[in-house]
Amino acid sequence: MSIRQRLARLLDHPATGRVIMAVILFNAVILGLETSGRVMSVAGPLIILLDWMCLAFFVAELAAKLIARGRSFWRSGWNIFDFVIVGMSLVPASHGFAVLRALRILRLLRVVSVAPTLRRVVEGFLSALPGMGSVFLLMGVIFYIASVMATRLFAPTFPEWFGTLGASAYSLFQIMTLESWSMGIVRPVMEVHPQAWLFFVPFILVTTFAVMNLVVGLIVNSMQDAHTQETTAATDDYRTQVLARLEAIEARLGERQ
Repeated sequence: MSIRQRLARLLDHPATGRVIMAVILFNAVILGLETSGRVMSVAGPLIILLDWMCLAFFVAELAAKLIARGRSFWRSGWNIFDFVIVGMSLVPASHGFAVLRALRILRLLRVVSVAPTLRRVVEGFLSALPGMGSVFLLMGVIFYIASVMATRLFAPTFPEWFGTLGASAYSLFQIMTLESWSMGIVRPVMEVHPQAWLFFVPFILVTTFAVMNLVVGLIVNSMQDAHTQETTAATDDYRTQVLARLEAIEARLGERQ
Protein backbone atom coordinates (compact mmCIF):
# COMPACT_ATOMS: atom_id res chain seq x y z
CA MET A 1 0.00 0.00 0.00
CA SER A 2 1.39 3.40 -1.02
CA ILE A 3 1.84 6.39 1.26
CA ARG A 4 -0.97 8.18 -0.55
CA GLN A 5 -3.39 5.31 0.10
CA ARG A 6 -2.35 5.11 3.76
CA LEU A 7 -2.93 8.83 4.22
CA ALA A 8 -6.32 8.57 2.53
CA ARG A 9 -7.36 5.73 4.87
CA LEU A 10 -6.12 7.67 7.89
CA LEU A 11 -7.98 10.84 6.89
CA ASP A 12 -11.20 8.91 6.21
CA HIS A 13 -11.12 7.16 9.59
CA PRO A 14 -13.83 8.44 12.00
CA ALA A 15 -11.30 8.82 14.82
CA THR A 16 -9.28 11.26 12.71
CA GLY A 17 -12.30 13.51 12.32
CA ARG A 18 -12.87 13.47 16.08
CA VAL A 19 -9.23 14.41 16.72
CA ILE A 20 -9.43 17.29 14.25
CA MET A 21 -12.62 18.51 15.90
CA ALA A 22 -10.99 18.38 19.34
CA VAL A 23 -7.96 20.37 18.15
CA ILE A 24 -10.22 23.00 16.53
CA LEU A 25 -12.19 23.48 19.76
CA PHE A 26 -9.02 23.51 21.86
CA ASN A 27 -7.49 26.14 19.56
CA ALA A 28 -10.64 28.26 19.88
CA VAL A 29 -10.21 28.24 23.67
CA ILE A 30 -6.54 29.20 23.30
CA LEU A 31 -7.37 32.12 21.01
CA GLY A 32 -9.95 33.30 23.53
CA LEU A 33 -7.39 33.17 26.35
CA GLU A 34 -5.03 35.33 24.27
CA THR A 35 -7.48 38.22 24.66
CA SER A 36 -7.11 38.17 28.47
CA GLY A 37 -4.32 40.38 29.76
CA ARG A 38 -4.22 38.58 33.12
CA VAL A 39 -3.90 35.14 31.54
CA MET A 40 -1.24 36.31 29.07
CA SER A 41 0.80 37.87 31.87
CA VAL A 42 0.84 34.54 33.72
CA ALA A 43 1.08 31.97 30.90
CA GLY A 44 1.61 34.01 27.75
CA PRO A 45 4.54 32.01 26.28
CA LEU A 46 2.76 28.71 26.90
CA ILE A 47 -0.45 29.90 25.25
CA ILE A 48 1.43 31.20 22.21
CA LEU A 49 3.30 27.89 21.96
CA LEU A 50 0.04 25.93 22.10
CA ASP A 51 -1.43 28.20 19.43
CA TRP A 52 1.51 27.53 17.11
CA MET A 53 1.25 23.80 17.80
CA CYS A 54 -2.41 23.85 16.76
CA LEU A 55 -1.51 25.79 13.63
CA ALA A 56 1.24 23.26 12.83
CA PHE A 57 -1.34 20.48 13.23
CA PHE A 58 -3.68 22.20 10.76
CA VAL A 59 -0.87 22.71 8.26
CA ALA A 60 0.13 19.05 8.55
CA GLU A 61 -3.50 18.03 8.06
CA LEU A 62 -3.80 20.10 4.89
CA ALA A 63 -0.48 18.74 3.59
CA ALA A 64 -1.73 15.19 4.18
CA LYS A 65 -4.95 15.97 2.32
CA LEU A 66 -3.04 17.47 -0.58
CA ILE A 67 -0.90 14.33 -0.86
CA ALA A 68 -3.80 11.93 -0.42
CA ARG A 69 -6.35 13.69 -2.63
CA GLY A 70 -4.07 15.14 -5.28
CA ARG A 71 -5.88 17.37 -7.76
CA SER A 72 -9.25 16.30 -6.40
CA PHE A 73 -8.41 18.30 -3.25
CA TRP A 74 -9.23 21.51 -5.13
CA ARG A 75 -12.57 20.19 -6.37
CA SER A 76 -14.04 20.36 -2.88
CA GLY A 77 -15.26 23.75 -1.71
CA TRP A 78 -14.75 22.71 1.90
CA ASN A 79 -11.08 21.91 1.25
CA ILE A 80 -10.57 25.32 -0.33
CA PHE A 81 -12.34 26.89 2.65
CA ASP A 82 -9.97 25.13 5.07
CA PHE A 83 -6.96 26.11 2.95
CA VAL A 84 -7.91 29.83 3.02
CA ILE A 85 -8.64 29.82 6.76
CA VAL A 86 -5.31 28.22 7.63
CA GLY A 87 -3.45 30.32 5.06
CA MET A 88 -4.63 33.54 6.69
CA SER A 89 -3.18 32.32 9.98
CA LEU A 90 0.26 32.06 8.37
CA VAL A 91 0.31 35.71 7.24
CA PRO A 92 2.96 37.70 9.23
CA ALA A 93 1.46 40.06 11.81
CA SER A 94 3.04 43.22 10.47
CA HIS A 95 1.99 46.39 8.65
CA GLY A 96 -1.42 45.98 7.02
CA PHE A 97 -1.57 42.24 7.63
CA ALA A 98 -2.22 42.58 11.37
CA VAL A 99 -5.96 42.55 10.67
CA LEU A 100 -5.64 39.21 8.89
CA ARG A 101 -3.84 37.77 11.90
CA ALA A 102 -6.78 38.87 14.04
CA LEU A 103 -8.94 36.64 11.87
CA ARG A 104 -7.26 33.53 13.30
CA ILE A 105 -10.43 32.92 15.30
CA LEU A 106 -12.03 31.99 11.98
CA ARG A 107 -10.30 28.65 12.42
CA LEU A 108 -13.29 27.79 14.59
CA LEU A 109 -15.36 27.82 11.41
CA ARG A 110 -13.51 24.67 10.40
CA VAL A 111 -15.94 22.91 12.71
CA VAL A 112 -18.44 23.41 9.90
CA SER A 113 -16.29 21.54 7.39
CA VAL A 114 -15.56 18.70 9.83
CA ALA A 115 -19.06 18.10 11.24
CA PRO A 116 -21.46 16.61 8.63
CA THR A 117 -24.55 17.98 10.39
CA LEU A 118 -23.20 21.54 10.28
CA ARG A 119 -22.27 21.10 6.63
CA ARG A 120 -25.87 20.20 5.86
CA VAL A 121 -27.07 23.37 7.58
CA VAL A 122 -24.67 25.53 5.56
CA GLU A 123 -25.49 23.73 2.31
CA GLY A 124 -29.19 24.23 2.98
CA PHE A 125 -28.61 27.91 3.61
CA LEU A 126 -26.56 28.28 0.42
CA SER A 127 -29.21 26.51 -1.64
CA ALA A 128 -31.76 29.01 -0.31
CA LEU A 129 -29.71 32.02 -1.45
CA PRO A 130 -31.20 32.27 -4.98
CA GLY A 131 -34.72 32.48 -3.59
CA MET A 132 -33.56 34.79 -0.81
CA GLY A 133 -32.11 37.14 -3.42
CA SER A 134 -35.59 37.86 -4.77
CA VAL A 135 -36.89 38.45 -1.25
CA PHE A 136 -34.01 40.80 -0.44
CA LEU A 137 -34.65 42.69 -3.67
CA LEU A 138 -38.26 43.12 -2.63
CA MET A 139 -37.08 44.25 0.81
CA GLY A 140 -34.74 46.78 -0.79
CA VAL A 141 -37.55 48.25 -2.86
CA ILE A 142 -39.80 48.51 0.21
CA PHE A 143 -37.01 50.14 2.25
CA TYR A 144 -36.24 52.65 -0.49
CA ILE A 145 -39.90 53.68 -0.81
CA ALA A 146 -40.33 53.90 2.96
CA SER A 147 -37.06 55.85 3.37
CA VAL A 148 -38.12 58.44 0.81
CA MET A 149 -41.52 58.80 2.45
CA ALA A 150 -40.05 59.04 5.97
CA THR A 151 -37.53 61.68 4.87
CA ARG A 152 -40.27 63.74 3.27
CA LEU A 153 -42.57 63.45 6.27
CA PHE A 154 -40.29 63.66 9.30
CA ALA A 155 -37.00 65.28 8.25
CA PRO A 156 -37.94 68.85 9.33
CA THR A 157 -38.86 67.83 12.89
CA PHE A 158 -36.53 64.83 13.44
CA PRO A 159 -33.40 65.40 11.35
CA GLU A 160 -31.26 63.10 13.53
CA TRP A 161 -33.43 60.13 12.56
CA PHE A 162 -34.87 61.08 9.19
CA GLY A 163 -32.76 64.00 7.99
CA THR A 164 -31.25 62.13 5.05
CA LEU A 165 -32.13 59.09 3.00
CA GLY A 166 -29.41 57.06 4.71
CA ALA A 167 -30.49 58.14 8.19
CA SER A 168 -34.07 57.23 7.39
CA ALA A 169 -33.05 53.81 6.08
CA TYR A 170 -31.04 53.12 9.24
CA SER A 171 -33.89 54.26 11.52
CA LEU A 172 -36.35 52.10 9.60
CA PHE A 173 -33.99 49.14 9.89
CA GLN A 174 -33.94 49.65 13.67
CA ILE A 175 -37.75 49.77 13.64
CA MET A 176 -37.89 46.57 11.56
CA THR A 177 -35.76 44.74 14.14
CA LEU A 178 -38.13 45.99 16.88
CA GLU A 179 -35.17 47.40 18.81
CA SER A 180 -36.56 50.29 20.94
CA TRP A 181 -38.82 51.10 18.03
CA SER A 182 -41.84 52.25 20.04
CA MET A 183 -40.48 54.28 22.95
CA GLY A 184 -37.25 55.16 21.19
CA ILE A 185 -38.51 56.44 17.83
CA VAL A 186 -42.20 56.04 17.01
CA ARG A 187 -43.78 57.53 20.15
CA PRO A 188 -41.54 60.63 20.09
CA VAL A 189 -42.47 61.10 16.45
CA MET A 190 -46.17 60.65 17.25
CA GLU A 191 -45.98 63.41 19.86
CA VAL A 192 -45.35 65.81 16.98
CA HIS A 193 -47.15 63.85 14.23
CA PRO A 194 -50.11 62.03 15.87
CA GLN A 195 -50.99 60.20 12.64
CA ALA A 196 -47.47 58.79 12.15
CA TRP A 197 -48.67 55.34 13.24
CA LEU A 198 -50.41 55.08 9.89
CA PHE A 199 -46.93 54.92 8.35
CA PHE A 200 -44.97 52.90 10.92
CA VAL A 201 -47.46 50.13 11.74
CA PRO A 202 -47.97 48.98 8.11
CA PHE A 203 -44.19 49.18 7.60
CA ILE A 204 -43.60 46.82 10.54
CA LEU A 205 -46.35 44.45 9.41
CA VAL A 206 -44.92 44.22 5.89
CA THR A 207 -41.21 43.98 6.73
CA THR A 208 -40.99 42.25 10.11
CA PHE A 209 -43.94 39.89 9.96
CA ALA A 210 -44.28 39.24 6.23
CA VAL A 211 -41.06 39.61 4.27
CA MET A 212 -38.71 38.31 6.98
CA ASN A 213 -40.92 35.26 7.49
CA LEU A 214 -40.49 34.57 3.78
CA VAL A 215 -36.71 34.41 4.36
CA VAL A 216 -37.15 32.03 7.30
CA GLY A 217 -39.52 29.88 5.27
CA LEU A 218 -37.07 29.62 2.38
CA ILE A 219 -34.23 28.55 4.68
CA VAL A 220 -36.36 25.95 6.48
CA ASN A 221 -37.64 24.57 3.16
CA SER A 222 -34.09 24.31 1.77
CA MET A 223 -32.88 22.48 4.87
CA GLN A 224 -35.79 20.06 4.64
CA ASP A 225 -34.94 19.39 0.98
CA ALA A 226 -31.29 18.79 1.89
CA HIS A 227 -32.32 16.38 4.65
CA THR A 228 -34.67 14.56 2.27
CA GLN A 229 -31.94 14.22 -0.34
CA GLU A 230 -29.53 12.85 2.26
CA THR A 231 -32.12 10.37 3.52
CA THR A 232 -32.88 9.27 -0.02
CA ALA A 233 -29.19 8.83 -0.80
CA ALA A 234 -28.68 6.76 2.37
CA THR A 235 -31.69 4.59 1.47
CA ASP A 236 -30.38 4.05 -2.06
CA ASP A 237 -26.96 3.06 -0.72
CA TYR A 238 -28.54 0.60 1.70
CA ARG A 239 -30.71 -0.87 -1.07
CA THR A 240 -27.66 -1.27 -3.27
CA GLN A 241 -25.77 -3.07 -0.51
CA VAL A 242 -28.71 -5.40 0.15
CA LEU A 243 -29.08 -6.25 -3.54
CA ALA A 244 -25.36 -6.91 -3.80
CA ARG A 245 -25.52 -9.30 -0.85
CA LEU A 246 -28.54 -11.09 -2.32
CA GLU A 247 -26.75 -11.50 -5.61
CA ALA A 248 -23.73 -12.90 -3.80
CA ILE A 249 -25.95 -15.37 -1.93
CA GLU A 250 -27.67 -16.44 -5.17
CA ALA A 251 -24.29 -16.92 -6.81
CA ARG A 252 -23.12 -19.16 -3.96
CA LEU A 253 -26.34 -21.20 -4.07
CA GLY A 254 -25.96 -21.60 -7.82
CA GLU A 255 -22.40 -22.87 -7.39
CA ARG A 256 -23.52 -25.46 -4.83
CA GLN A 257 -26.26 -26.73 -7.11
